[in-house]
Amino acid sequence: MKNKLLGLRISERRFNKIHLYAAQKDKSMTQVIEEFIDSLKLEDGKNSDTSSID
Repeated sequence: MKNKLLGLRISERRFNKIHLYAAQKDKSMTQVIEEFIDSLKLEDGKNSDTSSID
């Protein structure tokens, strides 16, 4: 799997919130965001498994 780079503009408040959350969970911000994305449901009700999406 190739990694992609995602540029994101968010408010300083949201940045600080995710930064603090990641620190409290002893995770990187990337791990927190990836886990959130993986938890998203697709319209068919299944978890979003990106391994089948090219």
